[in-house]
Order: sequence, then C-alpha cells, then structure tokens
Amino acid sequence: MKIEIDSNSGFCFGVVNAIQLAEMELERNETLYCLGDIVHNSAEVERLKGRGLVTIDHEQLKTLKDCKVLLRAHGEPPETYETAIKNNIQLIDASCPVVLKLQNNIKLGFDAILKKGGQVVIYGKEGHAEVNGLVGQTNGKAIVISGLEDLHKIDFSKPVNLFSQTTKNIEGFYEIQNEIKNRMITVQKTEDIEFIANDTICRQVSHRQPKLHEFVKKHDVIVFVSGQKSSNGKMLYKVCKEENPNTYFVSELGELQSEWFKNAESIGVCGATSTPRWLMEKIAKSIEKLSN
Repeated sequence: MKIEIDSNSGFCFGVVNAIQLAEMELERNETLYCLGDIVHNSAEVERLKGRGLVTIDHEQLKTLKDCKVLLRAHGEPPETYETAIKNNIQLIDASCPVVLKLQNNIKLGFDAILKKGGQVVIYGKEGHAEVNGLVGQTNGKAIVISGLEDLHKIDFSKPVNLFSQTTKNIEGFYEIQNEIKNRMITVQKTEDIEFIANDTICRQVSHRQPKLHEFVKKHDVIVFVSGQKSSNGKMLYKVCKEENPNTYFVSELGELQSEWFKNAESIGVCGATSTPRWLMEKIAKSIEKLSN
C-alpha cells in the first residue's frame, strides 16, 4: 500500500509567520498571550499551549495591562489597537500582509462609496476573525454575505463595492458578483450601474484547489486533515470530496477508521492552510499501522 502526503498542503505563509513569532517570543518569556486561537487547529493550539502560549478573547484583552499580546494572521479591527495603547500592551503583530492590504483597501473603498450613498459588501463568514477585522474598517457598517441566500441584505438601488474574505472560494465569489450585478441592473432598470467588484481572494490559498484536484485523482482514499473551526478546511475538504467520494475529514488520530482503507492500494493525506505538517505525518503513520 502506498501512502502519500500532499506536498502542497499545510500552513500558508501567514500562519507560518505567526507561529514562528510566537515560538521566538516563548523562547525569551515563559508566557505569551494570543488574541484568539493562533490557528484554527486544536492540535497546534495545544502544542503551543504546552510551551506557554495563553489564548485570550477580546473581553479578556480589556483586563490586561503591561504585557505582550500576539495578534494572529487573521488581522484585527482598529478597536484592538486602541485597547492596546490604553492598557500599555505591547502587540506582536502577526497579521498577514495580504489581510492588512485588504483592510486598507476596504477602508478606502468604504470612505469613497459612503460619499455616494453606497454600501460595502464582504463575501465571507460572519463572525470569522478575519471578517471581523474587515468589518472594523467600515465602523461596523459593511454588509457580510456568505452566499446567495444573504443577498436580501443588499439595497440594489444603491452603489455597491464588493470585497471577499481572503480564504473564500473563487467560483463562489464570481457567482456572487454576477448575481449582484444582474439584480442591480434589474432594480435600477439600466446597465449604467455603479458596481465595483474586488477579487481579494489570496492566490496562495486559491491555487491549492487545482493542485488538490490532481492529488486527489491519484489515490483510492483521501484523508483530509483539518481543524473543525477552519473555513479554509471546510472549503478544501469539499473540493476533495467532490473529486473523490472516498474522502474522509479528520481532526485527530482517534477519528481514523480501519474500514476506510480496506482494499485501498493508494491513500492520500492532505489538509488545510491551518493544518500543521507534523499532524499530517502522524496521521499517515497511524494509517500505516491500521492498514497492517
């Protein structure tokens, strides 16, 4: 039996940077606070917790003073920085450069469209850490939509400036874009509408989809490794499942089932941008033991 780990799976640049910054700081200090899970993978969170990383939420941040707090790759709204200044908190900012650029573009886009009585719309998961940071650039006024079912939130008689969470599906974004455009034309009864669509999806993430398609085709069974909280993981798992029905989602070793691998000659192990390489390697070794 052949077991292969996808060479293109695993942490993206933003997550790698955040974890490296956390590890460097923990080598110098016994404790470091992190605002939210450093990555949407419980195994990696537990590993870093063992080294002294303490995960806090925004309410706990308000009670801290004179300490160091790591901001993860997802980015933060302006209020977080204001709290840090007020409480003399030193921030170790690991916000992904792609996310920071998007935050700036949304702020500029919001200021411009507001003068025209328009709306900023964000294609993303409401409540997601990155989306909260993006909405924060608009004083909380951005409209968040997760799919076509949320389009009723938009006033199609007004100008629209559309952006996307960096880890969303490209096909989903363009489907949303086309539907908004068509509805604006219908409502305004003219094709001369004021609609700006910004494809702000991270290409390091989106380029994994076609590579995953090829990887999944090569194997009888696919084990997709991801944390339950990972939006990117859910999206990429769906990509694998559609290509190969014999695809299974696991977050930890205990979820593996030996019957998945009966009569399988080739097994592929892959994961999300929030899945550590070491966990995929442990999963692969466990599959080997189960198969034998």
